Amino acid sequence: MKLINSIKESYSELVHKVSWPSGKELVNSAVVVLIASIIIALVVWLMDLGFESLMTLVYKIF
Repeated sequence: MKLINSIKESYSELVHKVSWPSGKELVNSAVVVLIASIIIALVVWLMDLGFESLMTLVYKIF
């Protein structure tokens, strides 16, 4: 019985107490995450290119 009551309470809380974002808010958040992910990926890629150039230079000298 405790399990059934727990499931009922969880369902009730999800339906009545949780504030779900609207479709527009959800799309805006997804766009922000996508843009931030692209920016971070570009920064990591540029750092990788820089380290690759540095290591190539080091290996040529030694």
